[in-house]
Formats: sequence, C-alpha cells, structure tokens
Amino acid sequence: MLEKMIEVRWHGRGGQGAKTAALLFAEAVLATGKYIQAFPEYGPERMGAPVQSFNRVSEDPITIHSGIINPNYVVILDPSLMESVSVTEGVGQNGKVIVNTSFSASEIAQKLGIDAGQVYVVNASQIAVETMGKDIPNTPMLGALVKVIGTLDIDSVLEDTKIKLTAKFRHKPEVIEGNLASIKRAFDEVKN
Repeated sequence: MLEKMIEVRWHGRGGQGAKTAALLFAEAVLATGKYIQAFPEYGPERMGAPVQSFNRVSEDPITIHSGIINPNYVVILDPSLMESVSVTEGVGQNGKVIVNTSFSASEIAQKLGIDAGQVYVVNASQIAVETMGKDIPNTPMLGALVKVIGTLDIDSVLEDTKIKLTAKFRHKPEVIEGNLASIKRAFDEVKN
C-alpha cells in the first residue's frame, strides 16, 4: 500500500487540535497494520501559540527517532501561520501542502512560493463550524490528509476514529457524529 515511509508535519495553534489529529491519524493507520509514529513538538506553548505535531508511517519498523525535516505532507490548520512560520521548510518538489483556507490552491501556492500542483485546500474551519458548531479544524484536516495521501481507505479511518471518539465521548454522541461528518466532508471537498 505504501511504497516508502511517509512523513507528515502538522502546523496549528495551541487549542486547534494538531496533536489530537496526529494521534487520530496514527491510530487509524496502525489499525491497518502499518508502523506509525505520532509526536508533538513541545515548548512553551499556550492557547493560540504556534505548535507542530508529526507522523511517520511505514510498512517496515521505524527506527528514526527525531523531528521531521523533509515532510512529504504538511497540514496547516491555521492559515495565519503562513505569515509567521516557515511552513514549507524542507518540503521537496514532490511534497504536498494542505491548507485550511477559503482561498484557491493557486492563490495559496503563490503566497507560499511553491508550485500550485503541490497545494491542496479545504475550508476546514467552515466545515467544523457547520458539522460541530466550533471552529476546531483538526478532524476536517485529517479527512483532507487521507484524501491527498490517496492510499488509505476513508471508511477504515472513519471506523477507527469512531471507536476512539466513542471511548472518550460516549455520553456526547453529537461530538462523535460531528467529528465523523467533518472528516468525511473534508475528504470529499479538498481540492487541488
């Protein structure tokens, strides 16, 4: 299914769920039998401060235990980070950048100074508000990442995520359903 190890870097702000999205993604991939890593970069983070989380996925055991320097995929939960953080650092010519925005892929590519073919966009904030009632774009961006990677089955990801969310939000079915709806909708709506 995966030809090599893939590496993902998530950019968000404290409170947007970048760490949670990386963990949900990792757990969904783990359920398919792959090897995974998921870890945040900790510092003096506070609500609203820039944060990063990372994933590695491989068919083989992962022996690297360091930060990700050359990600295959960069997921940007908060587009304002493009002004203050070098979000495309280390992204090669084949790397993909997925941005939560209402702008087109070509507009974002121009802003980032990369090829438009590398950029995918989805209005995850709007999806989150409409499906969950809050602007927490992490689960919609998870759905967008699954679509862009293209080798993961969305139904398997949804089923695994449902199990994880049910364990945590058993008495809040609206939270579970809202998150699942946001993942599926972003999967369907992300575009290049």
